[in-house]
Amino acid sequence: MTKVISADWVLPVEAPPIERGAIAFEDGRIAAVGTVDELGEGTHYAESAILPGFVNAHTHIEYAVYGGFGDGLADFSEWISIHIDRKARIAWEEYLDIARLGAAECLASGVTTIGDCSFSGAAAVACAELGLRATVYVEVFGADVPDALERFARIRDRVEGSFSERVQPGVSPHAPYSVSAEVYEACAELGLPLATHLSESVNELAYLTRGEGSWSTYADLLVEPPRTTGTRLLADLELLGPSLVAAHCVLVDEEEIDLLATSGTGVAHCARSNAQLGCGVAPLDELRGAGVRVGIGTDSPASAVSFDLFDELRTVVLAARARAGRPDALTAAEAIELATLGSARALGLDEEVGSLVPGKRADAAVVSLAGSPYLPWEEPATDVVYGGSMDRVLATFVGGELRYEKGGFEWHELIAAAHNARRAMLAPRVAAGTPEAGAAAPRHAS
Repeated sequence: MTKVISADWVLPVEAPPIERGAIAFEDGRIAAVGTVDELGEGTHYAESAILPGFVNAHTHIEYAVYGGFGDGLADFSEWISIHIDRKARIAWEEYLDIARLGAAECLASGVTTIGDCSFSGAAAVACAELGLRATVYVEVFGADVPDALERFARIRDRVEGSFSERVQPGVSPHAPYSVSAEVYEACAELGLPLATHLSESVNELAYLTRGEGSWSTYADLLVEPPRTTGTRLLADLELLGPSLVAAHCVLVDEEEIDLLATSGTGVAHCARSNAQLGCGVAPLDELRGAGVRVGIGTDSPASAVSFDLFDELRTVVLAARARAGRPDALTAAEAIELATLGSARALGLDEEVGSLVPGKRADAAVVSLAGSPYLPWEEPATDVVYGGSMDRVLATFVGGELRYEKGGFEWHELIAAAHNARRAMLAPRVAAGTPEAGAAAPRHAS
């Protein structure tokens, strides 16, 4: 059965905006894109634009209620330690409650696909339940290959029933400072999509390259430093490539940018997270100029306040212009492309999602500008980037199915359950060995 939706504008991304545009969905895919005169009005959204569903290239939806934990700490390693301690205080059901809220907030922001680095595997269950498209990268840590692979297998087995054509498994060797070269290689041999954190902070590089700096005092949480940068380490291991998405890449030099570009490695640019943690501003202009497959990620509320893709878009634009010192460094239309087709390319999903093209998955977001200062319309992409917000998302379709409609979620239930988990994390620490104590502390949080 064919379904048609229409709006003041349709922004296909791979083609110019269409005024009085419409999209036809059929069997979960886009059947046609055109004008209302060509396709009919169907369900019409007034004073609105239809975009491809946003593709959030780097999330941790299991951290949806971690906002403010350790904010303003001088050292990134201190921030990680707080998260390690606090998430040790909750169990599987709390992880699920938080992940469900995170998935719902992504859908409410017009996000239809995520690349999620999942500590517990709860992200897979939440995405399956709420209808969010995802690659769920199960995180592994440490220097010991059998231990890392056992952790991966245990988590994957626990959530195996949640994987499907829409929710795919991946693996995330966490970062070069928390995972040995041998574990990276073992993860690659699994033949799954890979995600990792890479070149995020100055202190990270000091530890990796020289074994120095404030991180050296946290040696029990880290692997032996490889005495090179993370990017060069992965290049030497021949692990850079289209199956890998690297989050952050704030501190990469010209040679490393070339390695990322020529290998086809995806990069998830997380501007708000990088800024809030004081890590710096990634060289987006240089990455794009070199041909790196760059997308946008919100990271998590642990480091970026929210999953609001519109806040992320605005920060990406402003940071790019500030770093380059010119207002044409990144346009609003280019930012939308980064958050849709760019992120899809970074995740290796651009044949299926990221633009409104016949044959692709019927993933779309409807954004209203009613009552905003951006009406009447002038430039629809600019108006959406600067005038859009989670509150203005009217509907989110995944595979042609309405997965979010404004006012449709039982938000009070989702929020109450997730906030109970946050309360548990903020409660006084229970002594180890007592009946009330939670699971053993996980080693890493980022």
